[in-house]
Amino acid sequence: MIKTVIGIDPGLHGAAAVITGGIPGIYDTPTLKAENGFQKKKKNGKRVKKYKNVYSVPAMVRILSPYKDCAHVFLEKIHAMPGQGTASMFTMGEGYGLWQGIITALGMPLTLVTPQTWKKAMMEGMTKGKDASILRAGQLYPDLVEVFAKHHDRAESLLIAEYGRRELGL
Repeated sequence: MIKTVIGIDPGLHGAAAVITGGIPGIYDTPTLKAENGFQKKKKNGKRVKKYKNVYSVPAMVRILSPYKDCAHVFLEKIHAMPGQGTASMFTMGEGYGLWQGIITALGMPLTLVTPQTWKKAMMEGMTKGKDASILRAGQLYPDLVEVFAKHHDRAESLLIAEYGRRELGL
């Protein structure tokens, strides 16, 4: 029986929102720092290690696994957009694939939803930008306004989950 709806914005700085009984919880996409080779430091010429953020797959599994028997997941279906760099699109695609693989491995029901679809349903009469997502999420969940401030991915993951909740009639 579906009791929980999860909405995921799959980016490296994305988030997963879990709605159970109308009460939401939000988890930032878990990451860790990984060594990215060496880079010369310009001022003194010393070589220093360079790090980058990468997805933490075990932590991603830990977010979803408590809900594997009672949740339906709505994952934002991403696509390339003009002006985005190849590295950022690769990273976004990596996250999309990781989330999709984890959800499938856990045997959870999954619906892929395009940004156009959930934004049309959740942001009727509003612009579809990042600030509008924060505003709309704050309207629906005023107790969480501070959680969304300057973090549109949290707001968008919650709007995806709310879209899913409404689609499932919960």
